[in-house]
Amino acid sequence: MSNFDFAKGEVLLVDKEMEWTSFDVVKSIRGSLRKKYNIKRFKVGHAGTLDPLATGLLLVCTGKATKTIDGLQAQDKVYTGSIFLGGTTPSFDKETEIDKEFPIDHITEEQILKTTKVFEGEIEQVPPMYSALKINGKRAYLYARNNEEVVMKARKVHIHYFKITKIELPEVFFEVKCSKGTYIRSLARDFGLELNSGGYLSSLRRTKIGNYSVDEALNVNQIKDIISAFEPIKTTP
Repeated sequence: MSNFDFAKGEVLLVDKEMEWTSFDVVKSIRGSLRKKYNIKRFKVGHAGTLDPLATGLLLVCTGKATKTIDGLQAQDKVYTGSIFLGGTTPSFDKETEIDKEFPIDHITEEQILKTTKVFEGEIEQVPPMYSALKINGKRAYLYARNNEEVVMKARKVHIHYFKITKIELPEVFFEVKCSKGTYIRSLARDFGLELNSGGYLSSLRRTKIGNYSVDEALNVNQIKDIISAFEPIKTTP
């Protein structure tokens, strides 16, 4: 533990729990570091938002390592999760209630496996309204929660692979490797549409960012225990 220098800069691998926001994680770790170093300001940031209902790898940078955030965010990511077929939600996941239902009797295993290929390579994707993207200086989810209509522009993303790992209709389980800026919620919605039905993301876990793996990650409380136990090196954050 004596090898840590949070002020000089560390990249912490956090296994984010469900219902925590990425900001919640940063705020909690920052609070522990401020207390340990006995200073009011301490640089802490994350490299890529995870939705509250998603779990898995979140890279949290401290001190001078915050300068590496842009580079970390640009790396490819791997996710596992599940898509519920036969319904849609406004948020494209379980944050909001099902607003429409669709038949799934016509969907076969062969169709499901074949449809994944439609989404591999460079594709255009429309982000969810319930997202942190800024439109005219305002987060998109704020428009959505106020029932205000705004146009979400399509963007190009790259899907390296989209694998089905298990089929238990109405749920389909998957693994995806994708580029920066990919919304797995949008992929779930579009996947359902391509099957002439509806779909929304029912679970999501991020397992990799570049060469970083969730297998090496710790939860927030474990990281806070490490911070509490080590002796700070006296440097300026």
